Amino acid sequence: MPQLTDEDVTQDTDGSPAAPEARTCGQSEAPAPAARPGTWMTPEEYGASRATLWTGAVVLVTDADGRVLVQSVDYRPDRLLPGGAVDAGEAPAAAAARAMYEELGVEGRYPRGLAVDWIPADAPGMPPGMRFPGEILHVFDGGTWTRDRIDSVRLPAQEITGIHFAEPAELPALMDAGDARRALSALRARINGGGAALLEDGRPTTPTALDRLGVLRSRRTPLHGTWHPGAVPAHLTPRDPAGWLFAPDGRVLLLVARATGAVHLPPPTAGRTAAALPLGYRYADQGAHPRTAARLTALPPGPDPAYARLLATPDQVRELSDWGPAGHEELAAVHGARAHLSLPSPPRTPPTELPAEGCHW
Repeated sequence: MPQLTDEDVTQDTDGSPAAPEARTCGQSEAPAPAARPGTWMTPEEYGASRATLWTGAVVLVTDADGRVLVQSVDYRPDRLLPGGAVDAGEAPAAAAARAMYEELGVEGRYPRGLAVDWIPADAPGMPPGMRFPGEILHVFDGGTWTRDRIDSVRLPAQEITGIHFAEPAELPALMDAGDARRALSALRARINGGGAALLEDGRPTTPTALDRLGVLRSRRTPLHGTWHPGAVPAHLTPRDPAGWLFAPDGRVLLLVARATGAVHLPPPTAGRTAAALPLGYRYADQGAHPRTAARLTALPPGPDPAYARLLATPDQVRELSDWGPAGHEELAAVHGARAHLSLPSPPRTPPTELPAEGCHW
């Protein structure tokens, strides 16, 4: 940062202001002082050199099925996250709370940041007359809303014309491209649990595995229906068996299709396992979809390069899936199986991609 000084103050070699030198009549002007070392600017010069940017704050809210709240407005055709401009002298978190109350009639505090995005001055879609200088936009975590909280929304008489919850993969079709990138990056940052993401025009400066693989860019495969503990009854035909395969740290194996970003639980045979037990099954679409829990002891080299293999917490797997209300019952059964296998409860950290050559535990 440049050093600041007043224009009319000079410094002596010892750092103190120099006294003006006396001159006799007819004496020539004193030579100009030598230039100071380093970079010096007046406060006015330094202030004029700084970039001017707008500041905004929006809030990312999901429902119990992992869909994102977007709102329709009367001044543009695409959808927006709730929020808006930060007023002069206003903290971004305070602006987020104010906007949520003004736009949705919902009181709350949103101290947890999910992302901070730098939006360039030449971002598309900005009218020239606006003289858009660029913006720093904060994305705050609005949490998961219950049905009662959603029903408590009260829209103002103008500006906000409606809200709905959108599947994450629908956001690029509903929103401006930059807004959709930002919302998906913030949602991945929430699932990662590794702190707020730094974005440039909606793109993470340090992409995580979920970012690199484009997770949530394709519609999640819905698997609703009812959850039943135990083995599949003999009169039902098992379909698409899947395994909750635990690493020693309590995380589980997750497959991600590189072409689409779609996530899947692996088949029970995806690795060498021990202490396998039938966890339960999901009854949906006139079929029983069994789940097995087991401890992973080794993972062979990746048999299919089209899939990445990640380790994620069971809760992260649940948040990346569209399983309906029964997903909570299944998740509870998974945690019970983890405890039965004497495995730790894993802290939420960004999912990590496993090497293609496999690994042993």
